[in-house]
Amino acid sequence: MSKVLIIGHKNPDTDAIASAISFAYLQNKLGVESEAVALGEVTEETQYALSHFDFKAPRVIQTAANETSQVMLVDHNEFQQSVLDIGEVEVLAVVDHHRVANFETINPLYYRAEPVGCTNTIILKLFKENNIIIPKNIAGLMLSAIISDTLLFKSPTCTDEDIKAAKELAEIAETDINTYGLELLKAGTNLSHKSANELLDMDAKSFPMGNKNVRVAQVNVVDVNDVFAKQSELEATMVELSLVNQYDLFILVVTNILDSDSVILAIGNPIEAVEEAFNIILNNNKAVLEGVVSRKKQIVPQLTEVLAR
Repeated sequence: MSKVLIIGHKNPDTDAIASAISFAYLQNKLGVESEAVALGEVTEETQYALSHFDFKAPRVIQTAANETSQVMLVDHNEFQQSVLDIGEVEVLAVVDHHRVANFETINPLYYRAEPVGCTNTIILKLFKENNIIIPKNIAGLMLSAIISDTLLFKSPTCTDEDIKAAKELAEIAETDINTYGLELLKAGTNLSHKSANELLDMDAKSFPMGNKNVRVAQVNVVDVNDVFAKQSELEATMVELSLVNQYDLFILVVTNILDSDSVILAIGNPIEAVEEAFNIILNNNKAVLEGVVSRKKQIVPQLTEVLAR
């Protein structure tokens, strides 16, 4: 059997990278030769976590079938978010915490999905179920993922299981959750040097909603003006990317991690669906979304409900 590649989603965030690394470690301990790979360069936040716990970023791949026949997916299942040639390889396993959509396999597989705030919360359970000891640095990386995905437990996606897992991993990693957590989140908010294209691509996912193709990008900041100083450039780039990639709607969610609010910027058609989904009126293509921080729970379901009618 060729080496199994462990793959997180495109435009990887901290959970996608940490899940690939932690799950690959687990698989190797279970006797499955595995390698964590990435579908894009890591973010500043993720690099902070990797450096802090002495890891190198996984190598980036564009295709998988040229080097393996089997993969395992972490932190995603939707094929449009996966490796380009996902249809040419066998998916052996999925570990995820998102909705299930646009996903099918020829053969049976191991599928573990739970409604928690972070994939690494599930992977911690898998370590314990298989009686595999978690090394200190792996625990630290898994903790980083939970902090990132739950915005240090402020996100509505956060569950008691995530908090419990974070505390357990912090003890193994000998890391103070609050001190390290704030440092980690702030590491990902320095966006002043980012171009519009980089801002729109660093954490973006595509979703089929009804008969529409919707692109939803999200960035975390401590001052939303750092992003909206480039609004005209952002809008022009959103239009260009929509034409090239056939997005009907392109949405950017700029989340203030300190206030736990977001500002939405929307371009495309039907734009009125955005206003209906969030009960807002767009002014200059943007509006404040009070208390909204989660794309998975507070953006995608609401838009899907409106566009699927």
